Amino acid sequence: MEEREVILSAKDVEVKFRVRDRILTAIRGISLDIYKGETIAIVGESGSGKSVFTKTFTGMLEVNGDITNGTIMFEGKDLTKLKKDKDWEGIRGKRISTVFQDPMTSLNPVRTIGYQISEVIVKHQKKSKAEAKQMAIELMKQVGIVNAENRYDDYPFQYSGGMRQRIVIAIALACRPDILICDEPTTALDVTIQAQILKLIKDLQKEYGFTTVYITHDLGVVANVADRVAVMYAGQIVEIGTAEEVFYKPAHPYTWALLSSLPQLGVKGEDLYAITGTPPSLYDKVIGDAFAPRNPYAMKIDFEEEPPMFKITDTHFAKTWLLDPRAPKAEPPKAIRNLHERLLEITDERGDYHG
Repeated sequence: MEEREVILSAKDVEVKFRVRDRILTAIRGISLDIYKGETIAIVGESGSGKSVFTKTFTGMLEVNGDITNGTIMFEGKDLTKLKKDKDWEGIRGKRISTVFQDPMTSLNPVRTIGYQISEVIVKHQKKSKAEAKQMAIELMKQVGIVNAENRYDDYPFQYSGGMRQRIVIAIALACRPDILICDEPTTALDVTIQAQILKLIKDLQKEYGFTTVYITHDLGVVANVADRVAVMYAGQIVEIGTAEEVFYKPAHPYTWALLSSLPQLGVKGEDLYAITGTPPSLYDKVIGDAFAPRNPYAMKIDFEEEPPMFKITDTHFAKTWLLDPRAPKAEPPKAIRNLHERLLEITDERGDYHG
C-alpha cells in the first residue's frame, strides 16, 4: 500500500462537557489519521460527536468543554495544548478553515460581502486594502459569483442561499488553508445546488491541494466525493475505510442501518427504513457496544464488553464483535446488498455529481 503523508493525527482523544452538575463524555477515545490532499467524510446521526470532534482541530469547543485526554498533532504541534485564542492565531482560519452549514449565521448581515472576504485577507495575508479587494474579487469569481466586481459591495441578504454558501467557501479559502472542514455544507440547500457546491469544493481542492473533511449525517451526500469515510456513533469511530469499502462492503451494523436509511433507496408505496430506538446517554458510562440496544444482530457480549477495532483490510476497520472469528455469520440487510448498482442508477436519474 502506498505510504501517504499524514497532515493531522488524533490519538485517543476524549472530550467532556460540564452541563450543570453533570459530566457528558462527547468524544470517547477517538484515533484518526488524516492524509494530505485527501477527502474524508465523517458521518453519523446528530449527536454522534462529529462536529465536536472537528472543533478540537480549531480550538472552537464551547466554554464548558475540555479535551481531557489524547493528542492532536498538526505540523509538529499538539493542538490539545493550545488554550488561548492568541495561541490559535496562526492555525485557526489560516491553516485549518471551516465552512459551516448555515451561511446566514456565518456572515455578518451589516457588512458587505466584499468587506468580509477582504478583512480575512488583510488580517492573515498582510495585504493592503486595495490588494485584498482584488484578491477578494478573484476569489468571488473562482467560487462562481457572476459579475463579481459589481457584487462586491452587496450585502448577504441580496444573495441567494447557494450564493451565500459560495461566499462562505471563498472566505474559508482566503488564507489558502491546508485543511478545509465542511460542517454540513449543503444541508440548507436543494438537491441541485448541493451537487454544485460539492463539485465546487472538489474543483477548488484540485486547484489548491488542500485536505477536505466533510461532516454530514447523510452518507448519500458524500457518496461521490469522499476518498475515505469514518462512521461515528456515540462519540466513537465505529467503522472507517475507503468510500468503496464502506459503501459496498460495510461491516458494522450501524453502517448497515445508516445505508439502509438513505432516502434515495426508498421504494414508492413503501415506508422508508428507520433505525429503531435512540442513542445512549453520554452522561452515563457506556457498557459494551454503544449500538447494542438498537442492533438486531446484537449478541450477549455486545451488552457486556466493548469491541476492539477489527482490521478487515489495510484500509478498512470496524468496531464490532461480528468480526470476531467466533461470531455467527451475519449478512447485511437485503436493501444494501447491491448498493453500487442502485446508487449509480440514482445518480444517473438525478444528474448528481459523479466526481
